[in-house]
Amino acid sequence: MKKIIPNISIENCKEAIEYYKGIFGGEVKDVQLADGKDMFKGHEGKIIHSELVINDDCILYLTDVFGEKQEESNISLILLLSSEEEITKLYEALEKKGKVAFPLQKTFWGSFHAVITDCYGVTWNLDYSAK
Repeated sequence: MKKIIPNISIENCKEAIEYYKGIFGGEVKDVQLADGKDMFKGHEGKIIHSELVINDDCILYLTDVFGEKQEESNISLILLLSSEEEITKLYEALEKKGKVAFPLQKTFWGSFHAVITDCYGVTWNLDYSAK
């Protein structure tokens, strides 16, 4: 296996791409629309693929929802962060429109950790260990 890349399906994907870019930074690449593709007839204007390239090791794929939206997921994304400054910045950005499940704090296992579900229903586990 080379890599696992999360693919996040969200209603209003175009808006979500800008939201995540504002939080994580990076560059939006390879945006593909359903327009003109027979298998996506009736979904014109929806994004069938996009990439938010944060750095060489961190890429998010984002697509619009096709069909019924799931209300909940048992999957969360864990971000292993590089500094206390970075975890604080991301926590504060996600907290603005999100729901905090575990406030940012120093944990018994030695990491700074937080869990937030954002305004699109994606759960982020933020973790920074100085070790």
